[in-house]
Amino acid sequence: MTYANADTDEGDAVTKIAQTDTRNRLLRGLPEQAFDHIASYLKPVDLPVRRSLVEPDQRIEHVCFIESGLGSMVAVASNGIGIEVGQIGYEGMSGYPVVLGVDRTPNRTFMQVSGDGLELATSRFLSLLRGEEVRLIFLRYVHTRELQLAHSALAAGRYNMHQRLARWLLMCHDRLLVDDMPLTHAFLALMLGVRRSGVTEHLHILEGMHAIKSTRGNVQILSRQILLDVADGCYGAPEAEYERLLGSTSSDGQSAARLKGTWGS
Repeated sequence: MTYANADTDEGDAVTKIAQTDTRNRLLRGLPEQAFDHIASYLKPVDLPVRRSLVEPDQRIEHVCFIESGLGSMVAVASNGIGIEVGQIGYEGMSGYPVVLGVDRTPNRTFMQVSGDGLELATSRFLSLLRGEEVRLIFLRYVHTRELQLAHSALAAGRYNMHQRLARWLLMCHDRLLVDDMPLTHAFLALMLGVRRSGVTEHLHILEGMHAIKSTRGNVQILSRQILLDVADGCYGAPEAEYERLLGSTSSDGQSAARLKGTWGS
């Protein structure tokens, strides 16, 4: 498909970003012509901790392709109780419900670990989806998000707490690409839907296995392989599906190496 100039957000154009300079795997995997269609409209943004990316039940005006850091999608009940239902890092984007033709979601997305990203007006993003190849890329991404949610439900219903914690730490490790991860007990409690005291107890279990070292506001991965062994079957399927469907967007093979347990072990 040939992409013509859209009649929206033209006044918001900024300096054109080169595709080879992006770290986001979805952007790197776009066909060159499709990337050029949005390159001048990608706005670099700082993403500090707690920075909101999607507010519940509010129109999604922008999507954000995360370049670094960690975003958290949270489902919140009417009484205010919430739990994390998904993670987004450099492999993905916030605001992806717009791919499915909806303009808002009850879920909230915000940054749990600071980083940076590339923001794009939703109208410009949707014009990308007119191309069949590009639309398929983003539908496949949504599919991997659904699998992540499904396996979170599986982990919550069939696995014990330290196995679930191991899974979440592996997922954070995948996205942050460092062994020293700035994760607070409050964040881990939100991820797992437990009290902070419960998080502390199960961090101690993983420390006793020499998988991690936990200090205030930080979790250091000592052995990724031990975490993989502990998580057992509740980690790996969504990650493998992402690599199968979208793995060509990886430029350095780091994600595939992590999936095999060779990173940080």
